[in-house]
Amino acid sequence: MRRFLHKVRARGFTVIELMISLAIVGVLASVATPMYQNYRERIRVSTAVTDIAAMSAAIKLYQTDAQQLPASLTQIGNGSKLDPWGRPYWYLDLTTAKGAGASRKDKRLNPLNSDFDLYSLGKDGDSRTSLMAPLSRDDVIRARDGRFIGLARDFDP
Repeated sequence: MRRFLHKVRARGFTVIELMISLAIVGVLASVATPMYQNYRERIRVSTAVTDIAAMSAAIKLYQTDAQQLPASLTQIGNGSKLDPWGRPYWYLDLTTAKGAGASRKDKRLNPLNSDFDLYSLGKDGDSRTSLMAPLSRDDVIRARDGRFIGLARDFDP
């Protein structure tokens, strides 16, 4: 009987094996978490681009029917629409006298659009008129009268 007890060994993990396993899981989590957050941010930007393109088309249809741009996004049924970060989209009619001075500007301080500005404040929720300002680089913008819709940092006039 005594010989039998010496041959039977308890099965399980040692402390070192558990520590190595936890270290591997920790390394994988530290690599995967930023990648996942980056992926989610790209999805948010893509959603904002799609929303801005759809609203831009709706504004153009309204302009064709009414012979003028809408005064706000409410007139095209998007007044309460929020961007993927949970904030309202910004719209500005540039054909009015009060809208011309507040237009978004490129790095040469030229207006981005001649008809209307439509944009999201992006991840940080803050922005400036010029796209060169660091707070504006994450904005999702419409530029060149709709020929460009994307991140402000990707816009090259």
